[in-house]
Amino acid sequence: MKQNETLLNIMENDELMQDDSHFSTSLETPLRPDAFKLTEEQKIEKIEHHFREILTTLGMDLNDDSLNKTPYRVAKMYVKEIFSGLDPNNKPKVSLFENKFGYNQMLVEKDINVNSQCEHHLVPIFGKAHVAYIANGEVIGLSKINRIVDYYCKRPQVQERLTRQIAEELKQVLKTEDVAVVLDAKHMCVSSRGIKDVNSSTITAAISGQFQNEATRLEFLRYIGMNSSF
Repeated sequence: MKQNETLLNIMENDELMQDDSHFSTSLETPLRPDAFKLTEEQKIEKIEHHFREILTTLGMDLNDDSLNKTPYRVAKMYVKEIFSGLDPNNKPKVSLFENKFGYNQMLVEKDINVNSQCEHHLVPIFGKAHVAYIANGEVIGLSKINRIVDYYCKRPQVQERLTRQIAEELKQVLKTEDVAVVLDAKHMCVSSRGIKDVNSSTITAAISGQFQNEATRLEFLRYIGMNSSF
């Protein structure tokens, strides 16, 4: 019951700050104006060079067969995989379909995988996203919701910003304010360093439109398994 009371308060306030270090001042991911001046190959080359220096400074022997290619592997992973969401060219193409069935209730896609990186320590954030919307004449393919979540996960993030970016993208794509997003995630910067708390998770929410109505909000919570009688 307590967890659900807390979540209800989060949704009413539209965000939860776990602590000061997770404060986000902008909806936009902070990027320099020349962020895309270099090609992917040039970025990989630069990151490989600098990461080689990092490992050497730590005292690692990069002549070892196991380590020799590590700087390149890390650089390629950063550019092509876990930070590929920084490049707007990788934004998923989304098509809308006419709501021919006249379905005017909420649609919920729950338990979407969240795999991102904390921008403060560059260690994983992982958990689940729950997304809902009420159609406004058009609907989106279900897999596209997952792809939008994945796109915004693939960049250095704070969970509050990630939650809002997903919600704002869906509102823009679907042309409706009736959108709700809840993220429940664990942060390796909490569990593997510092306090080393492996049990806690962080819940954030972004809601708008009809989901600001308490009855609609509670219906959404029931669908995602966070309901209680209060």
